[in-house]
Amino acid sequence: MGNKIFSRIESIAGSVITVRATGVRYNELAVIQTRFGKSLAEVNKIDGDLVSLQVFAGCQGVSTGDEIRFLGHGMQLSFSEDLLGRIFNGSGLPLDKGPALTENLQPVIRPSVNPTKRILANRMMRTNIPMIDMFNTLVVSQKLPIFSISGEPYNQLLARIAMQAEADVIVLGGMGLKYDDFLYFRDTLANGGALAKTVMFIHTASDPIVECMKIPDMALATAEQFALQDKDVLVLLTDMTNFADAMKEIAITQEQVPSNRGYPGDLYSQLAGRYEKAVDFEDSGSVTILAVTTMPGDDVTHPVPDNTGYITEGQYYLKGGRIEPFGSLSRLKQNVNSLTRKDHRSLMDAMIRLYSAYKDTVEKKNMGFSMNKWDEKLLKYGDLFERKLMDLSVNLSLEDALDLGWKILADCFDRDETGIKSELMDEFWPAE
Repeated sequence: MGNKIFSRIESIAGSVITVRATGVRYNELAVIQTRFGKSLAEVNKIDGDLVSLQVFAGCQGVSTGDEIRFLGHGMQLSFSEDLLGRIFNGSGLPLDKGPALTENLQPVIRPSVNPTKRILANRMMRTNIPMIDMFNTLVVSQKLPIFSISGEPYNQLLARIAMQAEADVIVLGGMGLKYDDFLYFRDTLANGGALAKTVMFIHTASDPIVECMKIPDMALATAEQFALQDKDVLVLLTDMTNFADAMKEIAITQEQVPSNRGYPGDLYSQLAGRYEKAVDFEDSGSVTILAVTTMPGDDVTHPVPDNTGYITEGQYYLKGGRIEPFGSLSRLKQNVNSLTRKDHRSLMDAMIRLYSAYKDTVEKKNMGFSMNKWDEKLLKYGDLFERKLMDLSVNLSLEDALDLGWKILADCFDRDETGIKSELMDEFWPAE
């Protein structure tokens, strides 16, 4: 199988070449021998005997007489424990001066897991970030986007989650990263001691665009292999809008009929194909996905966040450097909140209700209304809540965050002002 050689390049457009060839498959890899050396390409369209290939390094230096050798297989990735602590690019080549891995090659494009092998999400994944653990609990095998506008510290949030999450393995996929952001991830995880359990697949803004599209597949294929070895794996992806933009660019090159705002018509299924890799195996480990999706112009109706919202199980909104309690939602949190601590649900509800009242009070104050005693209590509460629980640099276990929540309530309100059941108040209200 493989190693069929052709040398009839019909056309070259952008980073796509079209060649007449037979007996090749969609997603098959090929090597082009150019005068500058070898270049990797991947089949992304077949129309009769006209085969289009996306050239990883771009078509500069490719001429119509160059030789194309099909390899008979799609993108593959070596899988072993040796991956941990390593950093690769979108072609699977090392970025960390370590050796190339060639043993136990596994296909990167894999079918989704059979539903009969899955179990319902029922375990909490701790991150030690109160706005996640306490208010919108992340659940093992969940798929959640982090909706953000550019300029928000979403990469810092992902790095913090990577260091603090109770996962056996972290797989980080970076798409269209600034080089500074790549260095930030590498150095932060190394200094925080988390690099040893992390595999990184990095595409920077200056790398070939086709490698951007490969990052989620490589990250998720790696995660699945670790999950099959009984590991709980957390996949962190940033930024899925860059992934969609890469698809759009390639679709335009191939003169596909554009859909909404120029994105390809299969945007939904392309995104869903990645997010649906989240799984909790019945008799093994799990894959949980957190993926940053930047919203151009803070527009949640933009095609990428809009489609994402139909696929995922809620969302986190990152605004003003914090995870916003209103709008953020983990749809699966009720699966685990009853299993954490008996005051979790009631305390969470009460604190968000009071924070909503605080927001209304701030609005009244800004409009020049006079503040009564209750308003003053709410203003004090809102300040403490934002500083001690909403700040993303806070690193607290769920139990410590719940205890702190009670303390904040006791500092600001009388017992009968919180609306929490009296039996919980008797047990958890801090002593004077």
